[in-house]
Amino acid sequence: MEIIYNISNKYDIMDLLSIVVPCYNEEESVEIFLREIQKVLKDRSFEVIFINDGSADDTLKKIKDLADENANVNYISFSRNFGKEAAIYAGLNYAKGDMVCLMDADLQHPPSMLPQMISAIEEENYDVAAARRITRKGEPKIKSFFSHRYYRFFNRISKIEIVEGGTDYRVMTRQVVDAILQLEEYNRFTKGLFQWVGFETKWIEYENVERAAGETTWSFLGLIAYSIEGIVAFSTMPLTLAIIIGTIVSIVAFGYMIFIIAKYLLYSDPVQGFATTMCAILLLGGLQLLFIGTLGKYLEKTYFETKNRPIFIVKETNIKDSD
Repeated sequence: MEIIYNISNKYDIMDLLSIVVPCYNEEESVEIFLREIQKVLKDRSFEVIFINDGSADDTLKKIKDLADENANVNYISFSRNFGKEAAIYAGLNYAKGDMVCLMDADLQHPPSMLPQMISAIEEENYDVAAARRITRKGEPKIKSFFSHRYYRFFNRISKIEIVEGGTDYRVMTRQVVDAILQLEEYNRFTKGLFQWVGFETKWIEYENVERAAGETTWSFLGLIAYSIEGIVAFSTMPLTLAIIIGTIVSIVAFGYMIFIIAKYLLYSDPVQGFATTMCAILLLGGLQLLFIGTLGKYLEKTYFETKNRPIFIVKETNIKDSD
């Protein structure tokens, strides 16, 4: 399906759906993904933008082959691995359509949902149609448990609310995409940014789907680190908690000191308890390190933002109009 682009204006393309697909080591999935998209959108104009995020396998070669065979397949290849958040931002920046879809290459975001998501925007006048998983079939129970707790904790301490089970899989109007692109921060937590910009969103529920091919590159520790990034990006509550806990511990310690002094003066009772003293020292030392680490995390974000480094660096692309 050939699509003719008007390169004089990036946004003068009506009825074109841009599909942004971040890829990291997805050589086994990209061809299967494109075939499924072509089946679902056979009666619609669309472009697919694969973002190769520094893959170590033959993902880029596979994507180039697909681009040679299909006029509506584009690619962006980074100079190294910048992470999924950078890949999402790059894809949105290069997308030309009046509607933009964001989805994964592993088919855990079912292409069969696209007609319903597009209809929600075109016929029901929503700004965003997003997919929400209602089951976590196939995932380890411990991962599901911590995920549920994380959403509850995040929504309690943040001024924005993230929908539990909400995914990056969504179709957005050009207005929403432009709003997201205005947020040029280096440290990005896209789930939060989607909610921060607002707009009317229709959540479409679906059951968890297994990967079509390959293995996930997300580890449990990686998900924990990503969760911390989200908390730091959208809440200063950890700093407030540090102050509150520090104040409580100081009051308790001061009260206990008064008690020990009074006990010694009134009853000449010598202070004993080596084990108690060591426990108190270790507890306070641990709390201090925790709070210093929390403060350091916020300083780290400020440090990287002030450097004003680019969010991504493109090594090669077949997109001609990249202004």
